[in-house]
Amino acid sequence: MKAALVIGIGLALVASVTAQQAPDRSKAPAPGPVPALKLPPIQKRTLANGLPVWIVTMPKVPVVQVNLIVRAGAATDPAGKYGLASFTSAMLDEGAGTRDALALADAIEFLGINISTGSSWDASTVGLFSPVSKLDDALPLLGDVALHPSFSESEVERLRKERLTSLMQQRDNAGVVANAAFGRLVYGPRHRYGAMAMGNSVSNGEMTAQEIRAFHAQYYQPQNSHLLVVGDVTPDTILPKLEKTFGGWKNGTKPAAPALPAAPQHAAKQIYLIDRPGAQQSQIRIGWIGVPRSTPDFYVLEVMNTVLGGSFTSRLNQNLRERNGYSYGAGSMFDMRSTAGPFYASSGVQTDKTVESLREFFNELTAIRQPIPAGELDRAKNYLALGFPAGFETTGSVAAQLGELVIYGLNESLFNEYVGRIQAITVADAQRAANQYIQPDKFAVIVVGDLSKIEAPIRAANLGPVRVVPVDDVLK
Repeated sequence: MKAALVIGIGLALVASVTAQQAPDRSKAPAPGPVPALKLPPIQKRTLANGLPVWIVTMPKVPVVQVNLIVRAGAATDPAGKYGLASFTSAMLDEGAGTRDALALADAIEFLGINISTGSSWDASTVGLFSPVSKLDDALPLLGDVALHPSFSESEVERLRKERLTSLMQQRDNAGVVANAAFGRLVYGPRHRYGAMAMGNSVSNGEMTAQEIRAFHAQYYQPQNSHLLVVGDVTPDTILPKLEKTFGGWKNGTKPAAPALPAAPQHAAKQIYLIDRPGAQQSQIRIGWIGVPRSTPDFYVLEVMNTVLGGSFTSRLNQNLRERNGYSYGAGSMFDMRSTAGPFYASSGVQTDKTVESLREFFNELTAIRQPIPAGELDRAKNYLALGFPAGFETTGSVAAQLGELVIYGLNESLFNEYVGRIQAITVADAQRAANQYIQPDKFAVIVVGDLSKIEAPIRAANLGPVRVVPVDDVLK
């Protein structure tokens, strides 16, 4: 289970209607009741310096996943320094402790372990996957990466060039441009969600090693972190090792939690066109500001969105891909964050079918506001309930699930309650949520494509007011 409610199109290889047939949304039988998921207990401990530790014992395979969660993601980036959390996270394994980047990589490879670093909107994570037999040697490497990164000037400059190159290449990726444009045009240029998590070429070009060190010192502290351990270990065996690695980590001044302002909701339908000369596809994003992960409507939105665009057999995919052949895949998602993230429906479609695709998007976005046939709703609920255990098959996936509890302050009973809460959603619940959160007449519509081919037909279709936006306005 992820905060985002989209489920990857194509991951569920289930039977679908043919391209010539519309799906019958009421007659197919639904599976019977799905049993609740029962998981091993979370054993909670605390190191001497106050660092919380959660341990889940999975004894069948002699491996372990250790994730350090730091509550510092893109949402904590200072104004004018967008991308700082991402840059800091990316630098952690570019030299640490007494090893430079190459020596560190050699040590990791020699042990046959994996150390990963990453950053999202709401947190940064340093992860270790290791055989239990290598843990005594692996944990000190994890500690160096998380607590003692070098942040050398030469490595900062090398990574800066990589990031600037990546940002330049993204200008040629219509999908990336569409995502960036959606954030900018829905949240506005002054909101953090109005810019990419990675930042832009200006902020990445100006980032200094000193600023990265300061960000790390400010946010990477025991009081702002959480340690998750999943695998063939027990508290008695693992805690002394964790104490040895992390026990000397000291707190500084407590960092303030990010306080993102509430962005004004998009109030009226507006079509924004961005030119991508020569594009063979048009990238479409349709939506507005959604909800935070803390929403009490989480479960009903999971079910409703599964019907609309969250699975291979969702209405959007069956329409645009299976029946009409306009796209390789279409879907929708609620990207839930600590504060209200976006809701959007999306697809890359044939250039010459852009107008037709927009019409079909709005047909489905309007239709979902009507009562969903009980059989279709039951299939969506069983799809979610039957797929839920797959998120707990490996040590890494269990650690990722625990990370969501930590980052968003969720109750651990969520795991055992999920199936029951999903199965309890009614037709009336889904219709209420759809009418509240899916309002097509107020949505932003972003289309990135070859305007020489799509602008005139879109204007002639009278789907809504049209505005052409320069690509620089959404990427700067």
